[in-house]
Amino acid sequence: MDLFEYQQALTSKQQGPLASRMRPRNFHEFIGQAQIVGQGRLLRRAIEADQLSSIILHGPPGTGKTTIAKIIAESTQAHFEQLNAVTAGINDLRQVVRSAKERLGMYGTKTILFVDEIHRFNRSQQDALLPDVEEGTLILVGATTENPSFQVNAALLSRSLLFQLELLNEEELTQIIDQALQDKERGLGNIQVQMDPDACRHLVRMAGGDSRRVLNALEMAVMTTTPNADGIRHITLEIAEESIQRKHVRYDQSGDQHYDTVSAWIKSMRGSDPDASLYYLAKMILGGEDPRFIARRIMIHAAEDVGMADPRALLIASAAAHAVELIGLPEAQIPLAEAVIYLATAPKSNSAYTGIQKALEAVKQEIHAEVPHHLRDSHFPGAKAQGRGKGYQYPHDFPRGYTPQQYLPTEHLGKSFYQPSAHGYEQKLSEFMRWMKQPSQS
Repeated sequence: MDLFEYQQALTSKQQGPLASRMRPRNFHEFIGQAQIVGQGRLLRRAIEADQLSSIILHGPPGTGKTTIAKIIAESTQAHFEQLNAVTAGINDLRQVVRSAKERLGMYGTKTILFVDEIHRFNRSQQDALLPDVEEGTLILVGATTENPSFQVNAALLSRSLLFQLELLNEEELTQIIDQALQDKERGLGNIQVQMDPDACRHLVRMAGGDSRRVLNALEMAVMTTTPNADGIRHITLEIAEESIQRKHVRYDQSGDQHYDTVSAWIKSMRGSDPDASLYYLAKMILGGEDPRFIARRIMIHAAEDVGMADPRALLIASAAAHAVELIGLPEAQIPLAEAVIYLATAPKSNSAYTGIQKALEAVKQEIHAEVPHHLRDSHFPGAKAQGRGKGYQYPHDFPRGYTPQQYLPTEHLGKSFYQPSAHGYEQKLSEFMRWMKQPSQS
């Protein structure tokens, strides 16, 4: 580190944001993630023994990924390099690899490369890392908020240990606030602060498990509050609410939160839980999900999971989709909610889904299946001479508009594709199908 970099680091330590100043320097100061860096856990043992292999740190913002990387930097005897995938290019990678090879060859010194937001690297950039990670020239520490299974090269992922960081709980965030209020070197310990319990609870609750967010809000609350006559800055609930006005909705439209939320939403509707269904709908709306995507999934669910138990469900879903196109958000959230409630509380049957799947499989597997002669088109000259339509019985000429005759190709006779459930409207369909199979109808 040159003199300029040293001065910059010193200034940041003294005047930077509270979240930056309070970044843990070692595991004794680290709060949370006990499942991976608690005493005796694998990652912590590897770091403290300076025997680290390539790792991927995956977790939401503000949970400690970069902090763990910086602790590694302070703990290791290896040379530590850092790149941010947002700004680094392939030439930066090549320079790091070139220096790492020289360092290893001349001094036997390993190089640890920390790549923040590694999911931002494209495939070719990730591929460029692979040979040197595999050969041990580089020890990779990657950090990502996205699911590595979707965003990180499978070959690179298979050569790394994956560690999942979780959102911090309320107790851990409260400890972080207390730590910042008491620390006189880096925190707010030199300022007299009185924080009401409900103000602290509000900051913790609205931070959404993000340590950076809770510290930023704490700093805003303290530094914008005028001391009273005794020099004390009194942080009330009202001040806390102003300092962190709205909880950030964790939702990305192409990664984990998208897939997990959509999965939970569909399963909640299928499981007939309207409250959970509305909750996940709200999360998608506030997270900026395309309302047309939501409407499409509602239509699919209406056909696949409600199906023939309530055929009106598809009409309700289609109407909601039309409302989205016609009026858009925010007003369209009401018909979307109406459709979701209807689907969640409707009787369920996947008979249409299973029926078409069975029929598709039968068509794929058939060898020689022809339309029976009496069902073939007979509306062109010479058709009757070919025997087309001969023997066809017009159902409307019989009681209840039904008479038994062969409809399936001979190859598929006896097969049943549609099997109605005993739910909702299908109860009536089941009764009608039983009536059709009675000997008196044959």
